[in-house]
Amino acid sequence: MTDTLTPDQERTAIEDTQKWLLEAVVGLNLCPFAKSVVVKDMVRYRVCASAEPADVLAMLREELQHLAEADPDKLDTTLLIAPNALPDFLDFNDFLADCDEVLMDLELDGVLQVADFHPLYQFGGTEVEDIENFTNRTPYPTLHLLREASIDKAVEAYPDASLIFERNIEVLNKLGHEGWSKLGIASRLHN
Repeated sequence: MTDTLTPDQERTAIEDTQKWLLEAVVGLNLCPFAKSVVVKDMVRYRVCASAEPADVLAMLREELQHLAEADPDKLDTTLLIAPNALPDFLDFNDFLADCDEVLMDLELDGVLQVADFHPLYQFGGTEVEDIENFTNRTPYPTLHLLREASIDKAVEAYPDASLIFERNIEVLNKLGHEGWSKLGIASRLHN
């Protein structure tokens, strides 16, 4: 793995992530709140080329501050993509505690939150290839920075938000591994 990416490689990481966002998140309606911010171009994409978790945390700090200071009518969410960092899901999962510390250190807990996605995402109590894990699988380790106010607004508009996860499992069970594969969601950087 390298700690640098060419501009073309960085663009590829963003395009792969956008494909995931459009095909899976919006296309399969895994998050009913995502479509409006995608359509309005209110998603910021940032790539951390480093393989070092400390560098990802430094960029996370910058991006949390940027999002907190940005006009919510122009920027709603940020996807921080780390194609070279934390390829092992358990390491990534442990790293999330450090992400929470950054959020609290900036005194942004309750204002922003960090959601997590990974190419090998695995919910507790599941097997690696169980289809429900694919609800949180992305081409690259990714941190999703989002506004608590946006979540609150979305939950108001979507009365059964607690049922989204169950619905997603049902959608993916119908789709199956073959259907997921046909979406073409993959990393083109690490083939």
